[in-house]
Amino acid sequence: MLLQPRLNVRVSQRQVLTPGLMQMVSVLALNKLELKDMINGELVENPVLEEIEESSETFDERTAREGDRERSAEDLVVEGERTEKDPFDEIDFGSYFQDYLDPGFRTASNFEDYDSEKPSFEHFLAQPSTLSDYLTWQLGSMPLRQELRTAVELVIGNLNEDGYLTASDQELAEALAGSEAGQAELILVVEARGVVAHLDPIGVGARDLRECLLLQIEALRCEALLVGKRNGAPVPEDAVAAFDAAALIADRHLSLLQKKDMRELTRVSHRTPEQVAAAVDLIRSLDPRPGQRYSSSDTRLIEPDVAFVKRGDEYVVVMNEEDLPALRLNQGYRKMLREKSTEREVREYVKERYKSAIQLLRNIEQRKNTIVRTCEAIVRRQQEFLERGVEALKPMMIKEVAEEIGVHASTVSRAVANKYVHTTQGVYELRFFFTESVNGPEGGDVPLLLLKRRVKKLIEDEDPRKPWTDEYLAAELQRQGIRVTRRTVAKYREDMQIPSTHQRRVR
Repeated sequence: MLLQPRLNVRVSQRQVLTPGLMQMVSVLALNKLELKDMINGELVENPVLEEIEESSETFDERTAREGDRERSAEDLVVEGERTEKDPFDEIDFGSYFQDYLDPGFRTASNFEDYDSEKPSFEHFLAQPSTLSDYLTWQLGSMPLRQELRTAVELVIGNLNEDGYLTASDQELAEALAGSEAGQAELILVVEARGVVAHLDPIGVGARDLRECLLLQIEALRCEALLVGKRNGAPVPEDAVAAFDAAALIADRHLSLLQKKDMRELTRVSHRTPEQVAAAVDLIRSLDPRPGQRYSSSDTRLIEPDVAFVKRGDEYVVVMNEEDLPALRLNQGYRKMLREKSTEREVREYVKERYKSAIQLLRNIEQRKNTIVRTCEAIVRRQQEFLERGVEALKPMMIKEVAEEIGVHASTVSRAVANKYVHTTQGVYELRFFFTESVNGPEGGDVPLLLLKRRVKKLIEDEDPRKPWTDEYLAAELQRQGIRVTRRTVAKYREDMQIPSTHQRRVR
């Protein structure tokens, strides 16, 4: 069979995202703070865009004026595209661009004089203190010999976010020696670990949970002895017994403590039930992750993009546009498009900048309209939630809202992504309102959020000595009119990180 070349014609359709459409998609997904950063970046990159200074004009007047300006700018761009040749004369472009590419408002001289006297903004900045910073700061007040201080800093540098030491003594000793470690380096590491164990917070530098708890129990014991010595009174016997029992449980019987098997703990520790209960309470007051308080992630700044405000008997959607730069097109560049003497390269550059600016303004307005329409659909469906709270939340799907406002589901998904709303019931993420449902009482639907809350409430109200099984929880929900299986209840319980029946039982 011979191979022969052939020409085939095939008709196909392909969706191509233009730069303007790609920008519209990205702008829609931005929250208010991200949009503000993007606008500030565009103001720097695109000289045609400028920020409107605060004035006494009303919002309607400004909207009408900006609409006329956009239309006239678009006409100029279209007119320039139709022109095949741009006549121009020799002009001084240096002075021309100096007038119209100025980055912003020029302040008065007296303000410039004062500006030079103001303290640097860096004086107001503060870097969050980390666990390593806090521990190293404590070392500054301790009289340690240099080799020991170096070893202690090495130990601190190998602590994880929880405050546990992740490197072995052999690894630390080799790091100190720079090669194969000897007995002297190992002894120095052990001594450095002892120094770290006495730093605040107590428990850092431990290898595991057992060692961390023992360090804290011993510290509390020493503190109680010092207080008693200062007051001239011995430590009460019941407190001493609680310390001893807590140390024994933390050292040998953490697995029984995890199971909450109080009867077995009493038997193996050879203590009274009262002493074991006091020891368990003491252990519960300890911090299993002492380094977390200094290793937590930065607080995320949340600013609602929209608000559901009640006016009269109905709720309205109000966009939060405070602090967002109000944009307009620079008039100076419009003159450059009208001038016959403008150089061709300059004219083309200005036309491209105008196109980019107009596209950005349109995308920002489109973002606002999409968010408002989406939120209006949410308000129409969640009136009872706004009046009564979470218990009245109704199930709602993104697809349903998308069909109602006439857009694709992905558009609604981007419109609610990373955005928050201020309501009479508090501040919520817009995605909070979109939840699946299960069959509820009288054939109605119950949101999964409320179903999980009911499962959690049932578990909180159970007898800890006889916790309910997943099968019993499913049967109880079915008696309330909610059709749910045991496997579904188990899934929701695990999603909420609630232990199993066996682990919840207190013996």
